[in-house]
Amino acid sequence: MITVTEATATAGALRRLSEAGVSVWLDDLSRRRIESGNLAELIATKHVVGVTTNPSIFQAAIGSGQGYEEQLADLATRGVAVDEAVRMMTTADVRAAADVLRGVYDATGGRDGRVSIEVDPRLAHDTTATIAEARQLAWLVDRPNVMIKIPATKAGLPAITEVVGAGISVNVTLIFSLERYREVMDAYLAGLEKARAAGIDLSGIHSVASFFVSRVDGEIDKRLTLLGTDEALALKGRAALANARLAYEAYEDVFGSADGATRPGDRFTALAGARANAQRPLWASTGVKDPAYRDTLYVEELVAPGTVNTMPEATLDAAADHGDVRGDTVTGGYAQARADLAAVERLGISYDEVVEQLEQEGVAKFEAAWQDLLDAVTKSLNSKGVDGE
Repeated sequence: MITVTEATATAGALRRLSEAGVSVWLDDLSRRRIESGNLAELIATKHVVGVTTNPSIFQAAIGSGQGYEEQLADLATRGVAVDEAVRMMTTADVRAAADVLRGVYDATGGRDGRVSIEVDPRLAHDTTATIAEARQLAWLVDRPNVMIKIPATKAGLPAITEVVGAGISVNVTLIFSLERYREVMDAYLAGLEKARAAGIDLSGIHSVASFFVSRVDGEIDKRLTLLGTDEALALKGRAALANARLAYEAYEDVFGSADGATRPGDRFTALAGARANAQRPLWASTGVKDPAYRDTLYVEELVAPGTVNTMPEATLDAAADHGDVRGDTVTGGYAQARADLAAVERLGISYDEVVEQLEQEGVAKFEAAWQDLLDAVTKSLNSKGVDGE
């Protein structure tokens, strides 16, 4: 049992992060974490106010089998097909986590206390199927604090508009490029306009835009290392932060800045009059990939009001233990961010090529994780004497 004194000592940096306007979300979920009380403990002691999931997270959780044995046995007895079995297990976990976070949701007026669940990644390039799956997931979870994750592919953009237009809160995932991020914000605004026309209360619709961070450094650093010049090596570890900071600048252009220095654009100003919420930037993929970097790099250097940082547990623990939160580290760095990305381009590394590659790889990784999950559940169902196909 953690005492109040211990919790205060270990979570000071996370408290400062929250006070700086950053919502701390956990990028992980499992039935064991929920049933053991661990999620509730993280909310109480480490300022966690939300949870994100993805196919890789569910593959690790359900693939382990821990906590799912009884439900798997029931599903096998009923002869449930593997796709439906996975949907029932994942939505059950999200529903339970949403209940744990309901107090946070109520206390923040729906801003936090959110749990995200992603549409089947195999639908990433199918707009119509993504919309149908999003509606189904929202119905199955049946909690006001659920967010449906839709990938920011070209096919995902119109799906975002339709799903938001139906009054469903959305977490837009797998954003790598600044151009695509602006398209995501446009899709969200179009969805709000559609919802307003349908008479839906806009105050109940929330959204985050998940901008992936460490994978950008992973790819660009690899190319800088291959170049091997002093100039190239000096740029390692700077592209991802530059990209994220310019994304926040784009966010301010559309939704306005916290200090009022940047006014929101006309479209959102009109929607805000109908009590619409800004779509907050969410920093995803915040665990460092290069062990040479400080393990809290993508937490400390991306502090800005009105943002979310979703962290794997190792990063959360590192931030609590030795995080150096020193206030806003984003809004004053736009000029340097542009200079860093321009310097990378001058070395012959194409930004457009990198972000396109990362989007394709991101979808492929989630598809592979989902298939691994389906295979594991099929094996479990078959072992109980039922054909999971």
